[in-house]
Amino acid sequence: MDRVDCVVIGAGVVGLAVARKLAQAGREVIVLEEAEAIGTVTSSRNSEVIHAGIYYRAGSWMARMCVAGKHALYRYCAERGIPHKNCGKLIVATSPKETEKLQSIKAHAEANGVLDMQLLSGEAARALEPALACDAALLSPSTGIIDSHSYMLSLRGEAEDAGAAFAFHTPLIRAKAAAGLIEIDAGGEAPMTLQCSLLVNAAGLSATHVARSIDGMPLDRIPPAYLAKGNYFSCNARAPFSRLIYPVPEPGGLGVHLTLDMAGQARFGPDVEWIETIDYEVDPSRAERFYPAIRKYWPTLPDGALMPSYSGIRPKIVPPAVATQDFLMQGPRDHGVAGLINLFGIESPGLTSSLAIADHVAELADIDSVSRSG
Repeated sequence: MDRVDCVVIGAGVVGLAVARKLAQAGREVIVLEEAEAIGTVTSSRNSEVIHAGIYYRAGSWMARMCVAGKHALYRYCAERGIPHKNCGKLIVATSPKETEKLQSIKAHAEANGVLDMQLLSGEAARALEPALACDAALLSPSTGIIDSHSYMLSLRGEAEDAGAAFAFHTPLIRAKAAAGLIEIDAGGEAPMTLQCSLLVNAAGLSATHVARSIDGMPLDRIPPAYLAKGNYFSCNARAPFSRLIYPVPEPGGLGVHLTLDMAGQARFGPDVEWIETIDYEVDPSRAERFYPAIRKYWPTLPDGALMPSYSGIRPKIVPPAVATQDFLMQGPRDHGVAGLINLFGIESPGLTSSLAIADHVAELADIDSVSRSG
């Protein structure tokens, strides 16, 4: 049976960042991906926003990984010429009640280490974005956008330069932890059986399914999986904004955002639609809820301007009634299986956090190898 040092399951943005990190640390890495290419699922169906780290619970993994990952990602993109733009974001209050919330949002961001937020009057916000309607706003200068595909291609290239290999059309069938090694059966066009010292489950939407396929993984340590679909609409009118525009958050969501792609084209979303099975169709009728929400801050949005664009699905590990979740990154100390690291619930800000998550996985792997040799 072939033996390899590390196997990473999933070639989304987080799996790619992990593979690159481990390969550059001198480890032998194979990435198994059931699709035909990198980043075909959640990593290619998001807003492509570099998040600042404003809203996540203070001290949470999401807050810590996002803030550290944001700095690392801007550095990475600048050094390699990856298309990105540090365009900034305005969180806009359109009523006195919402204006009252801005100060607490700023304080929460500061507790997360986001120290550059600026409170603006309505007049000051309109000086930046003349088409904006608002009473007041918070400026987040460190929010930006990125060409996520260029970023993923770069991660893959650097992983391969450091010796990592990729096996596409290769789903995990089952794995078994025994005697300090993990034995893997993978399917596809060229089925293979491998033994590895380290298995990283970075399978995104399939992470809980992958964990259940590992004989020896305690079932009570695997969280339930829920699917929260986010629908996006594009705009056939040129949006007169150069920054991202977010409303003040509402219970259960951040409201209808206006984000921009690298070409300056606006898109709106995502909303939240809880679903039972994976389905990426965008229902055009959902736009009716978008219009009144957007017109609070962009009153001149023309009728009929919104067109269904695309959707993504958040890998949730908490049910709809629970407002927030956190990344769940399990090492052997958490579940008792030597050589196994599970990454569950890596939704937004997973893209922003990817380099920081990869650093954390490398630390968990080092702790595991030290504890086994000690």
